[in-house]
Amino acid sequence: MAAQTPAGAAVAPVEYLLHLADNALVLGQRNAEWCGHGPVLEEDIAMANISLDLIGQARLLYQHAAALMGQDVSEDRLAYFRDTRQFRNHTLVELPHHGPLAGTAATDRDYATTIVRNFLYSSFALLLWMELQSAADAQLAAIAARAVKETRYHLRHARDWLVRLGDGTDESHDRAQAALDHLMPYTQEFWSDWDAQALAVAAGTGVDPRSLQAAWNTEVDAALAEATLRRPAPGGFVPRGKEGLHSEHLGYLLAEMQSLAREHPDARW
Repeated sequence: MAAQTPAGAAVAPVEYLLHLADNALVLGQRNAEWCGHGPVLEEDIAMANISLDLIGQARLLYQHAAALMGQDVSEDRLAYFRDTRQFRNHTLVELPHHGPLAGTAATDRDYATTIVRNFLYSSFALLLWMELQSAADAQLAAIAARAVKETRYHLRHARDWLVRLGDGTDESHDRAQAALDHLMPYTQEFWSDWDAQALAVAAGTGVDPRSLQAAWNTEVDAALAEATLRRPAPGGFVPRGKEGLHSEHLGYLLAEMQSLAREHPDARW
């Protein structure tokens, strides 16, 4: 069953809210790494704005979860004082802006990797937020309504660049194809089962992602065809980030993101 507010209204399971929030926060943090490093000024600003949208979504979700948890839990504590195994984000969103290298590897950022990841995730997130607008959890439904507008822009931005890179020069095409080959297997986690997700679906406060898979495939296949990119064959290991099993990359990301708050845990900003 879903948790109940004092007034008796249904609310989503806290773990499900954290999953949604962690996806937004971690991807927002990743995209913010382009600030001051964008390939052109316009894209530097665009990526910063997308990051702010995602972090804003995360804040609303953390606030909702914190209110349900009580005991002096705050949005900052959920963002800055949980460890890697407590995060519930998809593995896809924590990966760095390059191919399959070790977390400590020094390499240039690859904009094609960023764009492909944003496209694959935003295509899924838009479908999810659209369905969550009808969730029995009224506060989550309101957050979803706001997120739909923002995510629609994120998808349009990523799709436009995907086509531009894929159907561009030989180098841009090869980079986009390499990014797609690297990242596509991680999208299998979108459709995997998870206890908190099942509870939310049963209570009408969540969405079964498998109901979105056909629409996602249609969106992805159409964009890849326009971009002259080849969709990789399905298969491989299914990531389990939403169960708290992450790649080595999340630890490095959180260490940087959380360092200031943990150094001054009693600070008021």
